[in-house]
Amino acid sequence: MDASCLVGATAWALTPLLPVFGARAVLPAIVGGLLLGLALAVVGAWRRWSALGVLAAVLVVYLVAGGALAAPTTTLRGVLPGAGTAAALARGIVTAWSQVVTLQPPLGSGGTLLVAPFVLALVGATVAVTLALRAARPGTAALAALVPVGVAVAAALLGTRTPPVPPAVTGTVLLVVLGGWASWRAGLLRPRRVLALALVLAVAVGAGAVGGARLVDERPRFVLRDEIVPPFDPNDYPSPLAAFRAFVKDEDTVMFTVSGLPEGARIRLATLDRYDGVVWNVAGGGTAQASGEFRRVGELIPTSAAGQRATIQVQVRALSGVWLPTVGRATGIDVAGADASGLRFNDATGAAVLTGGVHDGLRYTLDVVVPATPTVVALGATPAASVALPQAVGVPSRIDSLAPQIARDAGNPAEVAQALSQWLVENGYFSHGLSGEESSLSGHGAARLAGFLESDVIVGDGEQYAATMALLARSMGLPARVVLGFVPGSAVGGDGTPTVDADGAVEVTGGDVQAWVEVAFAGYGWVPFDATPPAAKTVDPNPDPKPADPLPQVVQPPPPAQPDVAPPDDDTAQPDSMPDPDPDRGHPTWLVVLGWTGVGAAGLLVLLSPVLVIGALKVRRRRRRRRAPDPVTTVAGGWDEVMDAAVDLRRPPAPRATRREAARAVAASFLAAPSERRAPVATALVGLADRADRAVFRAGVPTPDEVGAFWAEVQRTATAMRASATRRERLRARYSTASLRRGGR
Repeated sequence: MDASCLVGATAWALTPLLPVFGARAVLPAIVGGLLLGLALAVVGAWRRWSALGVLAAVLVVYLVAGGALAAPTTTLRGVLPGAGTAAALARGIVTAWSQVVTLQPPLGSGGTLLVAPFVLALVGATVAVTLALRAARPGTAALAALVPVGVAVAAALLGTRTPPVPPAVTGTVLLVVLGGWASWRAGLLRPRRVLALALVLAVAVGAGAVGGARLVDERPRFVLRDEIVPPFDPNDYPSPLAAFRAFVKDEDTVMFTVSGLPEGARIRLATLDRYDGVVWNVAGGGTAQASGEFRRVGELIPTSAAGQRATIQVQVRALSGVWLPTVGRATGIDVAGADASGLRFNDATGAAVLTGGVHDGLRYTLDVVVPATPTVVALGATPAASVALPQAVGVPSRIDSLAPQIARDAGNPAEVAQALSQWLVENGYFSHGLSGEESSLSGHGAARLAGFLESDVIVGDGEQYAATMALLARSMGLPARVVLGFVPGSAVGGDGTPTVDADGAVEVTGGDVQAWVEVAFAGYGWVPFDATPPAAKTVDPNPDPKPADPLPQVVQPPPPAQPDVAPPDDDTAQPDSMPDPDPDRGHPTWLVVLGWTGVGAAGLLVLLSPVLVIGALKVRRRRRRRRAPDPVTTVAGGWDEVMDAAVDLRRPPAPRATRREAARAVAASFLAAPSERRAPVATALVGLADRADRAVFRAGVPTPDEVGAFWAEVQRTATAMRASATRRERLRARYSTASLRRGGR
C-alpha cells in the first residue's frame, strides 16, 4: 500500500514535464527513476542501511543507470556508459535545471537535459518510500505524503503554462490519494464512518476542482520559464559579415549618427572569431572570454585598457538588427528608455547587443577608452598573445599553401601580419560588384574564397579581403579575428570627410561599412590590420596601351656628292717586321669581357659547388619523400623532414625515440631559447607527431587530402622552427650536412 500510493502519486506529480521533453523522450527517465528509487528504498529497509548508505546507493545508481536513462547520447549504443558519461552526469546535476527553463520545448533527450526528471523521480521515490517503511511512528510515516507534493511543485515550476493535465485535476487527485493514505497510515481513518468520509471527500474534490479553479482562474499559471529571460545567443541570428553588401547597397542611407567621436576612431558593430567554411561568426558561450557570451552590465564596465577617453552619443536611424555600434573599449553604456533592459555586453570583444533589436530613434551614450594603434615597428619582436580561439574548419587548401609563400621573408609575428595585409592590398583590386563595376560575388564561404584566390585577377571588397587575411593569419599561427564596423567618410566616391548634420553629429551611412582584421599581441591586445585595397584601385578594362601614332613619312633629300679622289700611283706602304704590341688586336672588346667573365664564373662555381650540392641533395630528398608512391611512406617522410630541419638547427631529437618523444625533446630545446626568439612550435610538433602516428599505425591508408594537409603542416612547422633561430643559425642550417649524414646512418 505504501509503495503503490507514494510511487503512483510521484508519477502523477511528474505529468507537467511530459510536454516539456516530449512523452516518448521523458517516460523512460521517469519510469526508470521511480522503479530504481522504489527498489533502493525496499532493499535499504530490508538490509537496514543507514542514511549515508542509502545516499551512497542513490549516487551509484545515478552514475550507473543515469547514462542510459538521463544522458543516452553519451553512452555506447544507448545503454553502456561511455568515456564521458560520468563527467556529463556530474555536470548535468548542476546545469540541467537552468537548461530546462531557458530552452524552448520540446527539449527531447539531447545532452543531459533528462537529468532533471530522472533525479526528481529517483530521489522522490527513494525518500518517500524509505520514510514510509522505516519511520518508527505512524504519524512520522504519514509525513512521506509531503514528498510527492514537493515533486509536484518542482514539476510545475519546470513545466509549461498549459500542462497536459489541468492543475485542478492534478491537485485534487494528489489531495484525495495522499490525504487518504496519510490518514490511514497515521491510524486516523475510520472506514465505518461512511457519511463523514463521504463528506470529507466531497469537500476535498469541491475545493480542489471548483473552488481552487475559481480563485486562480484570472491569474496566469506561474512557471519559471516565463520569468527567466534566456541568455542571448548570437548564433540564432545570421552572420553580420554576410550583410556587408546589404549595407553597400544602402550607401546613401544614414544608419546612425555619432557625436564626440575621436579623430580616426573606428566604430565596431560585431567581432567574429569562428569560421565554419560558410561564414565568419561568433563562437558559442560557456566561458567569460567567449565571443558569444553576452551578459548584463551595470553603469560601469571595468577595463584595463589605456588610451584616449571620450563620451559618445549615438542615435540610431535606419540601422536594424540586434548589434549595437560601439567604439574602442566601453567603460559605461547608458541606453535611454525601456530598451535598457535588453542591453548585453561581451567583455572579450567589446561588442554589445540589444536583445529587443535596435530601431529608429534609439539613443544611448558610451563612455569609452580608445587605445592607440601601435605600428609594426613599435610591435617589434612582440610575440603573439596566447588566446583560445575556435578551430577554423572548411578552410580552402589554397590558404595553407599561400600563407607561407607570402610570409617567407617575415621574421616576427608583426611582420607576418603586415606581409599578409600588404600582399592582399598590392595584388588585389577593389569592387563591390555593383552595376558598372568589375564582377565580384558576395559571400565569404570556402568556395567563394577559393575562387577569389585562384582567379587570374583578385577582385572583391572588405568582406572577402578581411575573411581571407584572417584565415591566412590563422594558418601562420597568429590569433586573428574579423571585425565588421564603420569608418565615417570612407564611402566610395567620397573625399574622406565625414558628413555632419545640422546638430553637428557625424552621419554614418551604409557606404561607410568596413571590415578589417585584428591580431592579438602580448601586452598590446588586439591590433587592427587593413587588407582591403583602396576603392580607387579597380581593374582596368583596357589593359593594353594604345599604339603610338606613327610619324608621317617625309621624303629625305639625297646625300651630297663626294669629291673624286685620285688613287696613288704606287703603293708606298712597307711591310712591318715588328710584332704587334697589342695581343688582343683583332678581337672585339665584348668577347674579351665575356671570356674573362666566364673564367670568373667557373671559378666561383667551383668554390660554391659543395654548397650547391648540399642544397640539391636536400631538395632531391624532400621531393622523393613528398612523391613517394605509398601514402603512409609519404606521411612518415614528412615527419622525417621536420626532424631533419631540427637536426640542421642543432636541436636533434633523442636517439631511438618515438615520434612523440622526439617531438617533446625538440620542443623543449626551442622553449629553452631566449624569450625574444621563442617560437610557438611545441604544440605544432606534438600535434604533428600524433598525426604521423595515426597515419602510420591505423588501419587503411591516408587519403590524398590528408597527405596534402599533413605536408602543409610540415612546411609551416619547419618555417616556424627556422624563424625561431638567429640569422646566423638559419644560414648555417641551410648548408649543414648533419641531416644528410643522419639519413645515411
